[in-house]
Amino acid sequence: MHTMILRSSPPSPYGRKVKIAAALLGLSEKIEIVPTNTIDPADSIRQQNPLGKIPALILADGAVIYDSRVIVEYLDISAGGGKIIPQGAERIQTLTLQALADGIMDAAILQMYERRFRDEDRREAKWIAHQQGKIDRALSYLEERGVSLHATPLIGEIALACALGYLDLRFEGAWRAKHPKLVAWLDRFAAAVPAFEKTRVTS
Repeated sequence: MHTMILRSSPPSPYGRKVKIAAALLGLSEKIEIVPTNTIDPADSIRQQNPLGKIPALILADGAVIYDSRVIVEYLDISAGGGKIIPQGAERIQTLTLQALADGIMDAAILQMYERRFRDEDRREAKWIAHQQGKIDRALSYLEERGVSLHATPLIGEIALACALGYLDLRFEGAWRAKHPKLVAWLDRFAAAVPAFEKTRVTS
């Protein structure tokens, strides 16, 4: 029985992060996913989240939680706590990895906005390069350091998988050529987490 509503959009890597977290926590059946068009002024997302951003989670009592980082924290607590967001030093580590992965998503989405909302002759090449630099540095850092994969993936690992998945979706997997260790890691994640494939979109 659905007791919560998730406002999201299939391509959103942040929405995907929440969906995968919910699946790993055994909460998917309690969440109804309602498609959202953040560009449409008439979409009720603007009343539910004043920022008009997704994902947003509407609880049974009508309260709304956002953004994805807060939603996954709420879901983890709802599932008993400490499942995908552990306590102590490991908590800080996985939240830092989540912040890095979210930053990759942010930079990728800003590049997409530049392409989508500006005519080609008005696109700012320096701005696009600035955002790409963030992605390149983050991926190089992760390739060099390596990333763990817990039996039940932690939120940082979930977020990274979604960030890499978004780069596959919007940038034709160009990241893969220089980051073989991350490619292998994502393959392991996908094999361990059926929800990753279930939430994959191709356009």
